[in-house]
Parts: sequence; C-alpha cells; structure tokens
Amino acid sequence: MPSETPEIPPDAKPDKGRAPIGEAQVWLTSMGLAFGILMSVGLIGLILVRGVEVFWPKKVALVELAAGSEATLGETRLLAGEIVLEREAGAVDDRHTEIQLFLGNKDAYGFAFRFLRKDDITGTTYPEGLITAERLEYGDAIFYPGEIRTASGTVIPADDPAFPASLRDLVEEGNDRRDEIKAIEKGQIGAINRQLAALDLEKKTTSDPTEIDARVATLQSEYETLAKKAGSLRAKQSENVLAYTTATGEERTQPVTDIVSFYYPNALSFFERVGIFLGHLWTFLSEEPREANTEGGIFPAIFGTFVMTVFMSLLVTPFGIIAAIYLREYAKQGFLVRCVRISVNNLAGVPSIVFGVFGLGFFIYFVGGWIDHSFFSAKLPTPTFGTGGIFWASLTLALLTLPVVIVATEEALGAVPRGVREAALACGASKWQTIQRIVLPSATPGILTGVILAMARGAGEVAPLMLVGVVKIAPELPINGIFPYLHPEQKFMHLGFHIYDLGFQSPDSEAAKPMVFATTFLLIVLVVVMNLAAILLRNHLRKKYALASF
Repeated sequence: MPSETPEIPPDAKPDKGRAPIGEAQVWLTSMGLAFGILMSVGLIGLILVRGVEVFWPKKVALVELAAGSEATLGETRLLAGEIVLEREAGAVDDRHTEIQLFLGNKDAYGFAFRFLRKDDITGTTYPEGLITAERLEYGDAIFYPGEIRTASGTVIPADDPAFPASLRDLVEEGNDRRDEIKAIEKGQIGAINRQLAALDLEKKTTSDPTEIDARVATLQSEYETLAKKAGSLRAKQSENVLAYTTATGEERTQPVTDIVSFYYPNALSFFERVGIFLGHLWTFLSEEPREANTEGGIFPAIFGTFVMTVFMSLLVTPFGIIAAIYLREYAKQGFLVRCVRISVNNLAGVPSIVFGVFGLGFFIYFVGGWIDHSFFSAKLPTPTFGTGGIFWASLTLALLTLPVVIVATEEALGAVPRGVREAALACGASKWQTIQRIVLPSATPGILTGVILAMARGAGEVAPLMLVGVVKIAPELPINGIFPYLHPEQKFMHLGFHIYDLGFQSPDSEAAKPMVFATTFLLIVLVVVMNLAAILLRNHLRKKYALASF
C-alpha cells in the first residue's frame, strides 16, 4: 500500500533561514573558549616577554637634559642609562610622555631608576665607550672606564688597546678566587663546624672527654689554617682597582674583583648580544641569589620547589589511593560514607592558610617537638624537627591536595567496567586480587590525572609554606653531598615565595619587577614540565591497559 504524503498547509512558509536549535549556545560556548585561550596565551606571552628581556643586554643611552630640568643630578645635564619603558603621564590638560631610565650606580646616586619627561630631553646618543658592569653589591654600574691599577703598581689606561682584555682577565681571576674562597669557607670549614657541633653533643653524654678534647683541638688547628688561607685569598680580592667616571662626571674607584662581568653595550654585535643573553640566563638558572634576591640566580628556589613537589606527590598518592579504594570497594554505602564524601569535598574548599596553621601546630609543634624530645634531646633547646622544614611543608601540602586525589581515584575506580570485575571473580580471584591486578591497573590513568592536578595546585601554593618551612634565603639545599644526603628537616626556598618576596618585600621594587616576571615564567615552566612528565606516563599506561576509561 503506498505511503501517504502529509499535506502541507497552503499558507505555510519555507523554513530556509531558521538556524538549528541550540546554535546560538554553541557559538557562545566557542566564543567563551576562544576568549579564555586568548587570555591565557596573552598572559603567558606578556610574562615571557617581560621575563626574557631581563637577560637581553640593552643599549645605554646618553641623555642630555634641557637647562633647568628637575631631573638633572647636580650641575651636569647628562645622564646615562638603559631606557626601560615609555608611558604617558601628567594631568589631562598637560599630558606628556615620560621615559624610565635605568641609571645603575646605586652607590653613587642612591637610586637606580629615574623618570624623565621626554620634553626635557634635548639629545640622545649611544657612545661606544660606556661600560655596563654587573657587581656583587649595589647592582649594575654604568660608567666611562678610566684606568686599572694593579697590585704590582702597573697602570693600564682605558685608551690602551690591551685594556678590555686585561680587565676581563682580572675579572675572571677574581671570580675563580671567589669560588675558591666559597669552597674553603662553605665546604671545608663548614665540614669542620659540623664535626665540632657533633663532638660538642658527644661531650655532653660521655664520662671521659679527654679524647674528645684532643679531636676538638685538631679540628680547631685545621680550622685556623683554612681560615688563614681564606683570609689571604680575600685580601687579594682588593688589590686591583678600577677607576671610572660616571656620566654625571663623578670619579669613583671599584675593586676589580667585585665585578662579576662587564661588556660594552653600544659596541656589541647581534651574536655577541645573544652570547651575553645566554650567559645571563645560565647565571639565573644555576647560581644563588644575592642583593636581596634581586640579583644573581634562583637555583635554590628551583631545586626546593621541585623536591617539595616530588615529596608531596609521594606522600599524597598512597594515602589518597588507599582512602578511595576503601570508600569505593570496601565501605558499606550508607549515611556514614556519604558524610565522609561530603567532608572530603568540603575539605577541598578550605583556605590553604588553614592547612598551614594546622601543619604548624600539629606537625611542627606536636609531632616535631615529640621527635626532638625523644631522639634529639641533646640538641635542645635548638630544635631539629620542631621547626619548619621541607618534610613538614610537603606533608602539609599533601593534606591540602588529598581531596583531589581521593575524588579522582574514586571516579577512576568507578569507571572500570563491572563485567571485568565479575570475570575476574568468576575465574577464582579474590576481591583484593581483582582490585590489585585488574581494577587498579585499569584505573591508573585516572589516578594519575588526580596526581597531576594535585601537583599543579601544590606547586603554586605559598600561604601555608610561609608557616611550615619556606625561607627567603636557604644556606643549604635539602638534598646535598653532606651525609645523610637527604635532610627532611632543612628549610628551603620556593619559587612562589620568591615571587612574593620580590614583589612585596624587596627594598628596590623597580629593580625587582623584571625578576618577578622571569621567576613567574620559570615557575609556570617547571609546573608544566612536571605535569607533562606525568601526562606522558598516564598516556603510556592508558595504551597499556586498554580497559581504562580515562
């Protein structure tokens, strides 16, 4: 029987221009996603550009100011410095453009930055004779070189063709001697001090201190020998002197060995700038900070952040997995389990500073104090574990991120097909054997997703760390060459706290601002690298266990 075609009313109009239902919502969703991606890329791009430009050697401008300008220093109208930025400033009816000039020579001027009205500048040149020198103290110096006065009485003027090479050799010699002094004072003398401290504790518990006194005398003799050697090396650091003149005409002197590096900023080729850029970047990544963290490197903060994140992951993962297995596989589902799940979810919303207060009160004062009284009573009143350290910080952040791992693990366990469990049980496997050999391997990618989220959150936390172990400057790394090599009681540096310290606690906020961007970008890179490593491991396990749904 032929099918009947429905009749179309004669007044019906064709629906050609009508959009499918829900298309507007799809466009709004896609626009929101695109906007979010653009904001993220823009923010990271800004941080990258402002962070990388810290290491690029900029040209130094010699600026001549108009007579009567308020920006002049003393009687001279000349200022030399790096142009940092330009901005529009002033009142609405008298708007003008300002430039920020990095002058350096903080010891001479009392400040390193100065804003100038562009209208007050009558001329700008870039003389090739200017030097930018990185120093151990007072930041960079920008000057015209005068002469080198060596310990032997030789004077090398700046117009001598051998001046740049001689200055470079003396600077490298001073850097090598500084490293030697550091090896003696921090390495050899530090080892003697640790032995003396151990003997002092041993002397409190022995009945015959004669042998200990003899060992102490031997160590004291070695200490005096090394201290004398370090003192003689330190005396040589001030033998060679560099005389120079600032752009304002002030003549000054500087021990050559107080200069870390130098270059002629206006005479560099592109490839020479790239070489200096890479050198600055390596210094930033490999050395310790100095000058209130605004100069030098941040290697201790990088290392401390990495070690703390790894410790936190190792602590939170087993506890989170065990709790999730019990809640999902063993606990009888009912009111009590529902209350536990609600508590876990609410725990994820507790402010992080509350975890810091809990870590301080319970882990440090209670547990750490008990450990000190039980095992390190000879060192009291100096605490060992009864003070902040990287272990207590990792344990505190493990509690902070525990709900993330529990929830992710429960979801991963629940995603394993029921038929797989029943098949294992039908083959004679016990419940634990089924969980251990079937369910957990299949849920591992989802579990790692929770661990990745926990790592990302824990690595960026700062507030609780300020109470449980992070410091501005850490004298030793938590993992080093000193026996027993791993020091869980050691205080540490952290990139997040380093950013806070630079941005809000630095005595020179303008000098610290570029370092804030560089450190922020490095923290982002470190978190991304650790997350990528976990994601690659998760993807590998996902391919291995095809039953996984995550």
